[in-house]
Amino acid sequence: MDRHGIPLAAYLSAANVNDSRLLAPVLEALAPIHRPRGRPRRRPAKLHADKGYDYPGCHLLLRLRRIIDRIARRGRESGARLGRYRWVVERTLAWLSRYRRLTIRYERRLDMHQAFTTLACGLICWNYVQRTL
Repeated sequence: MDRHGIPLAAYLSAANVNDSRLLAPVLEALAPIHRPRGRPRRRPAKLHADKGYDYPGCHLLLRLRRIIDRIARRGRESGARLGRYRWVVERTLAWLSRYRRLTIRYERRLDMHQAFTTLACGLICWNYVQRTL
């Protein structure tokens, strides 16, 4: 999500997969970020994440892509400082949970659930555009 809570990429996986293993596929799924002038950016400037991403592989992956990582450290930092940015993610997840098909997974097929998730993310983007106009 960006800083306004707009979903940039959605990636579905099983519930027993660690979040840190999904960082690379999510970064690959990001669409170019268009700016008013110049070439579109292929990566965000910063990434805020919780303690679940505090692994050397995640730090290295972000460093290789020249993304500044703001990851809470396990055992060193509390989550209070991260809460300033985390509420945007929690709000967007609450927006996604408004859609009943995503709250309880009724579909057995992954492609159908991915389609409904993509549709919900598109509706969130559309609502944001309607609010800003």
